[in-house]
This record gives sequence, structure tokens and C-alpha cells, in this order.
Amino acid sequence: MNAELIVSNLTNPTLLFFLLGVVATIIKSDLEIPPQISKFLSLYLLFSIGFKGGMELSHSGLTQEVVVTLGIAIVMAMVVPFYSYFILRRKLDVYNAGAIAATYGSVSAVTFITASTFLQDKGIAFGGHMVAGMALMESPAIIIGVILIRRFSDDAEHEHHKISHIIREAFSNGSVLMILGSLLIGIVADSKQAEGIKPFTSDIFKGFLAVFLLDMGMLAAKRFKSFRGAGWFLTAFGIVIPVVNAIVTIFIAHAFHVPQGDAFLLAILVSSASYIAVPAALRLAVPQADPGMYIPMALAVTFPFNIVVGIPLYYWLLSVL
Repeated sequence: MNAELIVSNLTNPTLLFFLLGVVATIIKSDLEIPPQISKFLSLYLLFSIGFKGGMELSHSGLTQEVVVTLGIAIVMAMVVPFYSYFILRRKLDVYNAGAIAATYGSVSAVTFITASTFLQDKGIAFGGHMVAGMALMESPAIIIGVILIRRFSDDAEHEHHKISHIIREAFSNGSVLMILGSLLIGIVADSKQAEGIKPFTSDIFKGFLAVFLLDMGMLAAKRFKSFRGAGWFLTAFGIVIPVVNAIVTIFIAHAFHVPQGDAFLLAILVSSASYIAVPAALRLAVPQADPGMYIPMALAVTFPFNIVVGIPLYYWLLSVL
């Protein structure tokens, strides 16, 4: 792997702010981002990436390339939780295995946004439809995870949660609604009128991303402390499985001649894990599952790994194919 690429990624200001957050927690600093500000930053990032993606999608249209790319995204969102469940069942009960499987079948919007910024810095184009792919990958993973729990659990309590109710919960979740709504608005919005909010959606984007990753660094470090007691199996799963998912996706994308930028973002999506939308849905659908497992796995293991190692690793792999 190109050492210059690794150094470039490690010295990215947004990543450095993430590491600053980790350091702040380790040294027990009183540095903090107020919860309401953190929530605003999350909504802003989803709004900005969704709106810009919608604008790009309206320009590119629904071509064969777009359909193939979105098809790969949806299929992987269904396959990953399915096979992950049976791996996790070797060590975990039905509920926690299903919850973690759904978490890893879904996606991390912040990882996607960071990867998009990485491509922009390198001048590599990617389609606006990739935002649609991110939004479409949220719900299938939740549904597959819950179906697996229903199929293999002896507890009848989960029968009270209908699939239609779970789907509605997934789509009405604030983060999913924001990204989908912004995407649709970007598609139908007049391009000239959209120029009026460009300073808000584009010019200040990286600054807000840096502050948000600072907060994520502090949160990840705090959650990792409570997660260490869960054993090395879950830690290994949170690193190895995303890499396997990304490599498989890269080869599939290469076989279907998906452009480099889109293939890279597909790999990032499939290798990430949700710590916003899926946990919110799982609280209703699978209350028996322990959030102390699936949230720290996504936030304190897979997220930092992808930001520091995954992004340059998958980019390098694509560049040598």
C-alpha cells in the first residue's frame, strides 16, 4: 500500500479531530459537545449529503449503471446480516446475534460522508445515486435481522411486532427520514434556486464534519471502555467481517464495471455498521437484545477502524485492480 496515501489520510483534519476526541476522553478532559449541538450536527450532515446527492441524481438520471450499483447495495444489505447471524450464533443468543447482524448489514452515514470527502479531496468523481444506495440499505438489514430472530427464537413475545410496524419504524426514524427527504428534495428542487443554499450545504460542510467527528471520538472512547468486557470475539468480528464484506463488494463491483468512485463508496457502505438508525429501530423490534453490545461494536470498533484503516485500504485495493 502507498505510504503517502496512509500519511495523507492520517493527517486529514477531520480524522485528526476524531483522534483529538479520543485523546480528550483518555486524559479525562472536560471538553464536550452539548447533546443538542451533536444532534444538530448529525441532522446537518444527513441533510447536506442527502440534498447534494439528490441534485446529482437528478442530473445523472436512472441509467443502467445506477440500477446495477443500487442493486448491489440492496443485495449486500440483505446478504450480510443473513450470514453474519449464523457466525454470531456460535457465541451469542438469538436476540443479540440478530441485533448485531442487522447493525452490520446496515450503514454508517458518517463513515460514508467521510469517505465522500476523501474522494473529493482526491478529485475522484462519484454518482449522486450513492446517497440513495446508503438510504436504501438501512431498512433491509433491520427486516432480515428481525426475521431471523422470529425464525429461530422460542420466545413468542416478538410475534407482537409486525413486519409492517418495523418497516414503518425504520422509515420514520429521524436519520432515515432526513436523508431520504433531503434526497427527494434535491431531486425535485430547481437547480438555480438550490444555488441559494450552496454556502450552507457545501462551503461549511467540512468544518461541521470535523466538529462532529470530534464528538464521535469522545463517544467512541467512552463506549470502548464498557465494551472491553465482552471479549475478543466481538472485537474480531467488528474488524474482520467488515473487511471481508468490503473485499467481496469490491470484486463484485469490478466484475460489473462499476466506476472507481462508486465502487469505493459501495465498499465503505457494506463495511460500515449503523449506530444511529438501526439501534433506534431495534429498541422497539428487539428489546431483548443488549445495546451494550451492538452499539459499542459499531461505534467503538468498526467506525474508527474504517476511518483510520479501511478508507485507505479499500482505495488501495481498488487502485490495483
